[in-house]
Amino acid sequence: LAKTSGKDFVNFANAVVGVSHPNIGNKVCATKAQSSGKYGKYADKTGTKSSDNNTSLCGDDGGSHNGSSNDAEVFEHFIKKTLLENGSKNWPTSTGTGSSTNDNAKAVAGDLTKLTTEEKTIVAGLLAKT
Repeated sequence: LAKTSGKDFVNFANAVVGVSHPNIGNKVCATKAQSSGKYGKYADKTGTKSSDNNTSLCGDDGGSHNGSSNDAEVFEHFIKKTLLENGSKNWPTSTGTGSSTNDNAKAVAGDLTKLTTEEKTIVAGLLAKT
Protein backbone atom coordinates (compact mmCIF):
# COMPACT_ATOMS: atom_id res chain seq x y z
CA LEU A 1 0.00 0.00 0.00
CA ALA A 2 2.86 2.39 0.70
CA LYS A 3 3.70 2.55 -3.02
CA THR A 4 0.12 3.52 -3.93
CA SER A 5 -0.27 7.24 -4.58
CA GLY A 6 -2.37 9.26 -2.15
CA LYS A 7 -4.91 10.01 -4.88
CA ASP A 8 -5.27 6.33 -5.84
CA PHE A 9 -5.50 5.30 -2.19
CA VAL A 10 -8.33 7.80 -1.60
CA ASN A 11 -10.19 6.41 -4.65
CA PHE A 12 -9.83 2.91 -3.18
CA ALA A 13 -10.83 4.10 0.30
CA ASN A 14 -13.93 5.86 -1.01
CA ALA A 15 -14.99 2.63 -2.71
CA VAL A 16 -14.54 0.75 0.57
CA VAL A 17 -16.66 3.18 2.59
CA GLY A 18 -19.21 3.46 -0.19
CA VAL A 19 -22.81 2.44 0.27
CA SER A 20 -22.16 -1.18 -0.68
CA HIS A 21 -19.38 -1.78 1.89
CA PRO A 22 -20.04 0.40 4.96
CA ASN A 23 -19.22 -2.32 7.51
CA ILE A 24 -15.69 -2.69 6.17
CA GLY A 25 -15.15 1.06 6.52
CA ASN A 26 -16.11 0.86 10.18
CA LYS A 27 -13.39 -1.73 10.83
CA VAL A 28 -10.53 0.17 9.21
CA CYS A 29 -8.76 3.06 10.96
CA ALA A 30 -11.15 3.07 13.92
CA THR A 31 -9.63 5.30 16.59
CA LYS A 32 -8.98 3.62 19.92
CA ALA A 33 -10.19 4.74 23.34
CA GLN A 34 -7.94 5.97 26.11
CA SER A 35 -8.55 4.69 29.64
CA SER A 36 -10.91 7.66 30.06
CA GLY A 37 -13.11 6.21 27.32
CA LYS A 38 -12.36 9.14 25.02
CA TYR A 39 -11.24 8.72 21.40
CA GLY A 40 -8.88 10.72 19.24
CA LYS A 41 -10.12 12.91 16.41
CA TYR A 42 -8.68 12.73 12.92
CA ALA A 43 -6.89 15.85 11.73
CA ASP A 44 -4.25 16.81 9.19
CA LYS A 45 -1.51 16.69 11.85
CA THR A 46 -0.93 14.71 15.05
CA GLY A 47 -0.67 16.88 18.13
CA THR A 48 1.00 16.34 21.47
CA LYS A 49 -1.07 13.68 23.22
CA SER A 50 -1.06 15.40 26.60
CA SER A 51 -2.57 18.62 25.26
CA ASP A 52 -4.20 17.76 21.93
CA ASN A 53 -6.61 15.05 20.83
CA ASN A 54 -5.85 15.35 17.11
CA THR A 55 -4.23 12.48 15.23
CA SER A 56 -3.19 11.87 11.65
CA LEU A 57 -2.34 8.21 12.29
CA CYS A 58 -4.81 5.52 11.27
CA GLY A 59 -6.28 3.83 14.35
CA ASP A 60 -4.45 6.02 16.87
CA ASP A 61 -5.85 6.85 20.30
CA GLY A 62 -5.26 10.56 19.93
CA GLY A 63 -4.38 11.24 23.55
CA SER A 64 -6.25 12.13 26.69
CA HIS A 65 -7.03 15.79 26.14
CA ASN A 66 -10.46 17.01 27.31
CA GLY A 67 -11.54 17.70 23.72
CA SER A 68 -11.38 14.03 22.77
CA SER A 69 -14.43 12.46 21.19
CA ASN A 70 -16.92 10.14 22.89
CA ASP A 71 -17.14 8.07 19.70
CA ALA A 72 -14.55 6.34 17.56
CA GLU A 73 -13.76 7.88 14.21
CA VAL A 74 -13.36 5.45 11.29
CA PHE A 75 -12.05 5.15 7.71
CA GLU A 76 -14.51 7.73 6.36
CA HIS A 77 -13.25 10.36 8.84
CA PHE A 78 -9.63 9.40 8.15
CA ILE A 79 -10.17 10.03 4.42
CA LYS A 80 -11.90 13.38 4.91
CA LYS A 81 -9.94 14.90 7.78
CA THR A 82 -6.49 13.34 7.52
CA LEU A 83 -6.05 12.59 3.82
CA LEU A 84 -7.98 15.80 2.98
CA GLU A 85 -10.24 13.83 0.59
CA ASN A 86 -7.56 13.90 -2.11
CA GLY A 87 -4.56 12.10 -0.62
CA SER A 88 -2.36 15.19 -0.76
CA LYS A 89 -1.27 14.79 2.86
CA ASN A 90 -0.52 11.99 5.36
CA TRP A 91 -0.15 9.15 2.84
CA PRO A 92 1.72 6.86 3.30
CA THR A 93 3.21 8.64 6.36
CA SER A 94 1.36 10.66 9.01
CA THR A 95 2.38 14.20 9.97
CA GLY A 96 3.31 15.54 13.39
CA THR A 97 4.35 14.17 16.75
CA GLY A 98 5.51 10.55 16.66
CA SER A 99 5.19 9.89 12.92
CA SER A 100 7.36 7.22 11.29
CA THR A 101 7.96 6.21 7.68
CA ASN A 102 4.89 4.60 6.07
CA ASP A 103 3.05 4.45 9.41
CA ASN A 104 -0.40 5.05 7.88
CA ALA A 105 0.16 2.48 5.13
CA LYS A 106 1.24 -0.07 7.75
CA ALA A 107 -1.73 0.72 10.01
CA VAL A 108 -4.25 0.37 7.16
CA ALA A 109 -2.62 -2.90 6.05
CA GLY A 110 -2.80 -4.19 9.62
CA ASP A 111 -6.51 -3.41 9.83
CA LEU A 112 -7.15 -5.07 6.46
CA THR A 113 -5.53 -8.31 7.66
CA LYS A 114 -8.10 -8.47 10.49
CA LEU A 115 -11.09 -8.51 8.10
CA THR A 116 -13.08 -11.67 7.40
CA THR A 117 -12.18 -13.74 4.34
CA GLU A 118 -15.22 -12.39 2.49
CA GLU A 119 -14.33 -8.80 3.35
CA LYS A 120 -10.72 -9.34 2.24
CA THR A 121 -11.98 -10.63 -1.12
CA ILE A 122 -14.11 -7.49 -1.55
CA VAL A 123 -11.18 -5.24 -0.60
CA ALA A 124 -8.80 -7.07 -2.96
CA GLY A 125 -11.25 -6.57 -5.82
CA LEU A 126 -11.58 -2.87 -5.05
CA LEU A 127 -7.82 -2.45 -4.77
CA ALA A 128 -7.31 -4.21 -8.11
CA LYS A 129 -9.64 -1.66 -9.76
CA THR A 130 -7.59 1.25 -8.39
